Amino acid sequence: MKKLFVAVIAALALVSCGTVQPDLYSWYDSEDATYQYTKRASEEKLNAAMVQYKKVITMQKGARKVVPPGVNAEYGYLLVKAGQKQEGITLLKEEIALYPESEKFISRIIKQLEK
Repeated sequence: MKKLFVAVIAALALVSCGTVQPDLYSWYDSEDATYQYTKRASEEKLNAAMVQYKKVITMQKGARKVVPPGVNAEYGYLLVKAGQKQEGITLLKEEIALYPESEKFISRIIKQLEK
């Protein structure tokens, strides 16, 4: 009986190890593009980072099917840096809509940009 119990526990442990949890979000290559832009800021690297962020926002395939936390804010900030202030503010407001806990921080940024 003791051997059967141990065998069942071992089998359950092995089965649970084999399950693969789906990713909550699709990040594509946004982390690397942001790193490259931060490392050596240039117009080309800014555009590459913006393309990746747009892809994360428009082609979300993660399990949650929603934009990851902070992505709208980061992309909005990059848009502001690229001279597209209104589009950037719109994305910052979208960040607040998706993640209300970010309002305290993001609303300060929006106020500064609207001056």
